[in-house]
Amino acid sequence: MSGSPPVPIRPWFDRLEALPKSINIGAFVGQGGIRAAVVGLANRPATPEEMERMKALVLQDMKDGAFGLSTGLFYVPGAFTPLAEVVELQKVVAPFRGLHTSHMRDEAAGVVASVKETIAIGELGGVPTQVSHHKMIGKANWGRSVETLRLIDEARARGVDATLDQYPYTASSTSIHAALLPKWALEGGLKDTIARVRNPLLRPKIKAEVAQILESERGGGDPRNVAISLCDWDPSLAGKNLADIAVMRGLTPSLENAAEITLWIVENGSCGGIFHAIGEADVVRIMAHPATMIASDGGVVPFGVGAPHPRSYGTFVRVLGVYVREKGVITLGDAVRKMTSYPASRLGLMDRGVLREGMKADLVVFNPATVKDMATYEKPHQYAVGVEIVVVNGEVAVEGGRVTEKRTGRVVYGVGKK
Repeated sequence: MSGSPPVPIRPWFDRLEALPKSINIGAFVGQGGIRAAVVGLANRPATPEEMERMKALVLQDMKDGAFGLSTGLFYVPGAFTPLAEVVELQKVVAPFRGLHTSHMRDEAAGVVASVKETIAIGELGGVPTQVSHHKMIGKANWGRSVETLRLIDEARARGVDATLDQYPYTASSTSIHAALLPKWALEGGLKDTIARVRNPLLRPKIKAEVAQILESERGGGDPRNVAISLCDWDPSLAGKNLADIAVMRGLTPSLENAAEITLWIVENGSCGGIFHAIGEADVVRIMAHPATMIASDGGVVPFGVGAPHPRSYGTFVRVLGVYVREKGVITLGDAVRKMTSYPASRLGLMDRGVLREGMKADLVVFNPATVKDMATYEKPHQYAVGVEIVVVNGEVAVEGGRVTEKRTGRVVYGVGKK
């Protein structure tokens, strides 16, 4: 969740309404997109006049049917946003019963402080609040889910409507520059970032900080832990890790040289990346928590293009096959609840998410004994098996592993539209 859907959101909704589609689609207001439209990508607080303009945009988007205000405080320009500014925008959302979801400011050394901030956004802004794709990045932070989940429990006990979601993998995925460069180097956008990387006075400082991030955060201490997913300017890099690329360019695969390779990638326009730095024990602990939902954090990717994170193909069936059937982390019934009725009710979709007369007929028929994710990091473009039929708004959208001609998907809206 980057916090950057289109601004304003109404024209995007209108285009979606006119588009034949197989799935239901909804959206949040993106705090990052709102801030970029008003303040730009500058590292400074908003002025009072800018705050009023942002509030007006949020208000209109909520009236046009957004589900709430999402934040991507890890990303520019969200990373430059103080807590008080986010809270003021959430107060606009509160009368619509909108939900706050967040890619938090930090999922590594600052993960505990970031969970506290996410809770505070809900508590001070008067909105339900959700930690998105919760994880602990970097070996030094493995196990800290004990503390973050305790914070969620304590918040819920005092009346804060705090929840979380998760995908069942030990790697994350985002752009190389967003994950591996210091935030100060990203101000102004990628063009300004490239200029800083090429500046001989700034390059050594950026490189040193990249090396530190590779060692202790998303690099997991090994250049082999960072792989390229998609790369527009050199598609042949997809699937290769930083160690591979270092050797290709005549360098030993050290962390220092991996930092140099990172800067070379950014200079050329950056690429998408996959980062293996999450602990399995935290994945299990978070999944078992009663306030956790399942969400892929992935997008629809062109089949066969690049080496995307397997979450785009396997998230939900992986939970069913690995964490229910094989490992017994959660029950089948609880897994289904975490994928259907729980998130539907969280979004205020009271006519979806359960099997009941009068509800919208969005159904998935699967075999619990055979359902399995096939996508791997090495071969991600593989569809799951064991899913027999998918019904969208009462019509069969997928049957026998094939998408039908039916296009019965709908745009779904928040309460402001209704």
